[in-house]
Amino acid sequence: MKFDPNELLNPDLQADKFTELALEVFKYQYAHNSVYRQYCNLLDVSVSSVTDIDKIPFLPIEFFKQFKVVCDDAPVEAIFRSSTTTGFIPSEHHVSLDWYEKSFLGGFMYFYGMPGAYCIIGVLPSYLERGDSSLVYMVDRLMRISGHKDGGFYLYNYSELEDKLQRLTDKGVPLILFGVTFALLDLAERRNLELSTTIIIETGGMKGRRKELIRSELHDILHSTLRPKRIDSEYGMTELLSQGYKIGDAPFRPVPWMKVLAKEVNDPFGTFTDKTGLLHIIDLANIYSCSFIATKDLGRVYPDGTFEVSGRYDHSEARGCNLMVM
Repeated sequence: MKFDPNELLNPDLQADKFTELALEVFKYQYAHNSVYRQYCNLLDVSVSSVTDIDKIPFLPIEFFKQFKVVCDDAPVEAIFRSSTTTGFIPSEHHVSLDWYEKSFLGGFMYFYGMPGAYCIIGVLPSYLERGDSSLVYMVDRLMRISGHKDGGFYLYNYSELEDKLQRLTDKGVPLILFGVTFALLDLAERRNLELSTTIIIETGGMKGRRKELIRSELHDILHSTLRPKRIDSEYGMTELLSQGYKIGDAPFRPVPWMKVLAKEVNDPFGTFTDKTGLLHIIDLANIYSCSFIATKDLGRVYPDGTFEVSGRYDHSEARGCNLMVM
């Protein structure tokens, strides 16, 4: 490895340095990740031929379901698995917990500041029912780092959650509420609240519990019934160690060590486009697995690097996160 891995998670990472590091990461993963190397070889792509980001092969996300996508020298400490529709095979991501924590904590601080500035609460029923969710691990660690005595997870005990949220709001406590979409709607339908100090971060996902909504419809419902300070959205997945955040009405913005690109649906090996296409992600934090992922999410990327997510590609498997359209 010709670079210090800690360079990758630099919050001040500039575009030219990102490109330089991405090319070095490609060389490293080609050498040390046999699954990725075989994929590149099948495409007849050699290391010497990759001189810019647009020449880097992006591994289809389905490979995480079929193969162990990990470098031979990876410090693996845990396996995260995706939520999945019954009968489908979940994705598996072999990770270093310490490295994952550096990535998501750096991302949280980039957008929100220190976790200690908030009481952090999670209402993530479908994920709490599993013991291998990267989302639950992230929110749990943020709660612990926050250290607020009222932070915690809530499964389906909404009455207790409502009382706590309103009590803390009345005291003026800054709150962050991470919630899966269907659980936030369940909460919103119970009674009206005045959560003026709460930032809701919705993580997507109906899990087949409800009819899908466009994001603006969801946010309108939550604003009218829960009256939070703001509603944000998180874009993440099991196969990535980094997240993008949509702050209020702005588009999603990735962390500095993550780049989102789009390719035409019918031309996955073609050039990148500024039109709606399949999202391709470079996540430098994925140093020990694969940093170049072709997703099944449809979206559009803007010139400033921000992006929108417009849903899942037709006939692709419904996943636990990010199933809403714009």
